[in-house]
Amino acid sequence: MLEKPAIPDESIIACLQAEYALDITRVEFLPLGADLNTAVYRLTAQDGTPWFFKLRSAYFDETSVLLPRLMADQGISQVIPPLPTRSGQLWGRLQAGVKTYTTILYPFIAGDNANAVPLSPQQWTEFGAALRRIHTLALPPHVQARIRREDFSPQWRKMVQDFLAQAADHLWDNPLEQDLASFLSAHQGDILGLLQQAEDFAAALRAQPPAFTLCHSDVHAYNLLLTPGGPLYIVDWDDPILAPKERDLMFIGGGQGFSGCTLEQEEDWFYRGYDGLGQAPVDRAALAYYRFERILVDIAVICEQIFLSDDNRMDREQEVIWLKSNFDPGSTIEMAYRTLGKV
Repeated sequence: MLEKPAIPDESIIACLQAEYALDITRVEFLPLGADLNTAVYRLTAQDGTPWFFKLRSAYFDETSVLLPRLMADQGISQVIPPLPTRSGQLWGRLQAGVKTYTTILYPFIAGDNANAVPLSPQQWTEFGAALRRIHTLALPPHVQARIRREDFSPQWRKMVQDFLAQAADHLWDNPLEQDLASFLSAHQGDILGLLQQAEDFAAALRAQPPAFTLCHSDVHAYNLLLTPGGPLYIVDWDDPILAPKERDLMFIGGGQGFSGCTLEQEEDWFYRGYDGLGQAPVDRAALAYYRFERILVDIAVICEQIFLSDDNRMDREQEVIWLKSNFDPGSTIEMAYRTLGKV
């Protein structure tokens, strides 16, 4: 969320005292992330300790906090576990007006994401090794049962088809909505091609799915936290999934915002950590499916925010910029076709 929600700082301070027994003296909203249902803050306690505080207004999946705790307990140091409340639970509640927010507290770790700061070759290898440990983690049955499973659903593809039709037929009064509708209409052929590719691969994967494993599902550059001269962390576990490992591997060499090296270097350095040799077998059909599907999910979610909501104006404008960037030379669409050897 890029705009501060209408929650008084005093309510946050009272929540931290009630839920976590913390005396907070400063509340600083951080304009981070594309999720309009999640707001994050830097808090400063009376003793000077900084904390990272997350508020989530939409559906809350408990596995988003249970998994980081489990992984940290299993020695995966690249995951930051949440702090327990007074009752020992890994999340709390904050009531602000008619809205109830889920609260999650973490230690504050100063650093930058992997879009702002390039990973070194050694960090790429560490990233690969950490993701391999996550993909091979043995999950307790009660945890595994809570995690959603990939079903290659056509949900997002159908939404994109509907928004394409609306863009062509509807008269829009709002300039931002008209701008997006015009862009979609101008790129209709490109988007229909994405839909066909994703649908074809989805049908093949439903018929013969690869092995499933625990996946982060959104491990792009902005969800990798790099500390100055220190370790790296894989953050934002809001949407874990049991899926083919390519659900995560699609981000490596896929034009997903990592800076400072070529896509070939991304893959080379990462896979040296992922399998020790740089030659981890990858299902190209699954990789292609996820790269095409990811673009369509972004289009669907952003169209929903623009056409069906008028909240968070700054966020809405940024969302349109992000959607358009998929069509830039060398961006995600080109990388998806490159997976097929067509670029």
